[in-house]
Amino acid sequence: MGKTAGAGKRVVMLNFFKKPLIRGGVHATEHKAETAGKAIFCDFPLPSKLYIPLQQHVGKPAEPLIKVGDHVLKGQLLAYSQGLISAPIHAPTSGIIVDVSDYPAPHPSALPIRTVVLASDGQEKWQKFPVVPDPFALDPEEISLRVGAAGIVGLGGATFPSAVKLSQGRRNKVHTLLINGGECEPYLTCDDRLMQERPAQVIDGIRIMLHGLGASKAIVAIEDNKPDAFAAMTAAAQAYPQISVVQVPTRYPMGWDRQLIRYLMGQEVPAESRSTDVGVTMHNVGTAYATHRALRTGRPLISKIVTVAGSAVAKPMNIEVLIGTLISEVLDFCGADHSETARLVMGGPMMGEALPHPAVPIVKGSSGILALGATEIKSTVEQACIRCGSCVNACPAGLLPLEMMSRIKNNQLEAAVGFGLKDCISCGSCSYVCPSNIPLVHYFKYASGELAARQQAQHKTEQTKRLMQDKQARLERIKKQQDEEMRQMQLEKQQRELAKAAAAAAAEAAQTAQTEVTS
Repeated sequence: MGKTAGAGKRVVMLNFFKKPLIRGGVHATEHKAETAGKAIFCDFPLPSKLYIPLQQHVGKPAEPLIKVGDHVLKGQLLAYSQGLISAPIHAPTSGIIVDVSDYPAPHPSALPIRTVVLASDGQEKWQKFPVVPDPFALDPEEISLRVGAAGIVGLGGATFPSAVKLSQGRRNKVHTLLINGGECEPYLTCDDRLMQERPAQVIDGIRIMLHGLGASKAIVAIEDNKPDAFAAMTAAAQAYPQISVVQVPTRYPMGWDRQLIRYLMGQEVPAESRSTDVGVTMHNVGTAYATHRALRTGRPLISKIVTVAGSAVAKPMNIEVLIGTLISEVLDFCGADHSETARLVMGGPMMGEALPHPAVPIVKGSSGILALGATEIKSTVEQACIRCGSCVNACPAGLLPLEMMSRIKNNQLEAAVGFGLKDCISCGSCSYVCPSNIPLVHYFKYASGELAARQQAQHKTEQTKRLMQDKQARLERIKKQQDEEMRQMQLEKQQRELAKAAAAAAAEAAQTAQTEVTS
């Protein structure tokens, strides 16, 4: 805005009330050059055994259909989904089920979870799947059902069942499908390579998802540090005017749905609301590709493209491996030096999970395996907060990390909630910029977990109290019923005695009358 003043001078009036399109975030060192220029390696040797967890998604774990000793075909259903928020599990190869038991999970705790152990027979014999001639002839509900049956979950890291998101989007009448091709995490380039090498399949998956949602348009957002992926996707989408491919600034965490919606559409998703409340739903490019394969070939989600990188890896690359492959086998194939690995991370360095050891399997949510050297890890020596405000400027959710941390340290968790703890997305931007090396995001994860545990304990207490009340009410009903039955029995006894007495009196009267007549 402006106005003319004096001798033709233009006075510029700044609009201090205009919201910035990008809030917070950091420019993290990318470390993507080592793998971005290499094609996806698709000839990883078939493992002798695969370890397939039944919990690879948000929601309830899948329930196994098979038993030890069963022979299964590649793509065969191993475990069915339980309830609405769940996803089925399929056999990544053909072979024999040798165990269904607990095995360490790909998680910082490495706690055991229920896992199917499949011994490969080396034949890679597929189960036959019915092929749909034209997915666009199917009802939108059928698209969701087939996506769900294929075990597809969010492959951007959230692992929320994709069929549920499609159904929710349809019920909420979303108008825009947002496809995240940002891949803002350092080191990771698997989505970049997918868009470069298989853009037509990704676009086809997006078209199918649009049909399943009933949405009118799709926007593919790609960070501007991926020019080759942008060019490939733009060319593949050229024939479809309902799909637009756009570039967004390279800034972490640009892949957060609220950040993209704010930047691309100028809309703010309210706190404690979902993106569907503003007519938008977001999926990852990997999810779109998996949807294409499921609807065009019937193939379920049984493999994953992951980035293997870090200074301890001799041959960094993007590699497509079967779900259930041990991370240790992938690292050995890529020439990782375990003695030089200071930290092992599944995912990206910002939001990924540090693993205690590599003897855990690749799962649906795996996007990267990082064997980081000592020089790639930030100092862990925590110092006192200097209240510089760097974490506040970096927070993409507009929170006050230093205030939340202060409350959490003093065990004032509810006060931390008042400062927006539940709106924290654990992106790690605050920890990344903190000059005092304070692991802020660790505090927030601890507080969230502690609050969840307290809520569960409270729920358990309330449930126990309710059960005790129900038991007391049941005992009182039983006692009342017993008392009523006893009263009824006594009444019936009295009635029988009265009837007996009346009968005796009547008999005596009859006998007296008979005697008088005889006399």
